[in-house]
Amino acid sequence: MATTTRDTVADSGQDEEVTLFVARRVEPGYEDAFEVWAKDILAAAAAHEGNLGTGLLRPAGPDDPWHLLLHFRDGEAFRSWQASPARAACFAVADGHHHEVHRHEILGMEGWFATTKAAASKGRPPVRWKMTVASTLAIAPIVVTSTLLIAPHLSGLPTAVRPLVTAPLISALMTYAALPVVTRLLRPWLFRR
Repeated sequence: MATTTRDTVADSGQDEEVTLFVARRVEPGYEDAFEVWAKDILAAAAAHEGNLGTGLLRPAGPDDPWHLLLHFRDGEAFRSWQASPARAACFAVADGHHHEVHRHEILGMEGWFATTKAAASKGRPPVRWKMTVASTLAIAPIVVTSTLLIAPHLSGLPTAVRPLVTAPLISALMTYAALPVVTRLLRPWLFRR
């Protein structure tokens, strides 16, 4: 029986990003077949409009569940995926040797922290104030560096345009460089309750 730690967040009508975190228990001997199925459904989800990424975390131990992560632009994209023929087709060919044991829908920034093994082992992201501290530690050096090195070269642009030039760079560095490093360094503190 699946458990839900939060009622359907994506149905709340909010426009925040949605990360679906699902744990599935696989019968012994069916791990290879499940991995093929999991990769197929994640590929279908990745091709769905509004998907921002997927992930598969293998179990830490022989009795632990597998974890699937699906990240969507907003609740509308998430609901569209849930009702999609592609998702239904994947479940239509599921062999019945795996079942959902946990489901958690996460809004906004919490999804950035849900893809770590520490979050997977606990089934939840860190508390919000710790995510705020970690995010601040990750973004502050990027913003300061951007202000010192890039902003002077943009002085000829209109004030409203300057952030449109720096924001994508800051966002990419935050997502792919700074936040992974900070969460790895702070992992023991982030996930301690």
